[in-house]
Amino acid sequence: MSFWDSLKAWWNGLFGGSKFLCDTCKYNYGNACWRAERPNATRCPDYRRR
Repeated sequence: MSFWDSLKAWWNGLFGGSKFLCDTCKYNYGNACWRAERPNATRCPDYRRR
């Protein structure tokens, strides 16, 4: 996860939005994501906003 991704996640958590990335990730459906952190990931290298 890059510095900018971390900064965006921090900013979104600070000013509304979900603390967890999975809530807004485009891979958050069915079996699209197999990461152990799901559904409570706060950092993820595969995160893509819907």
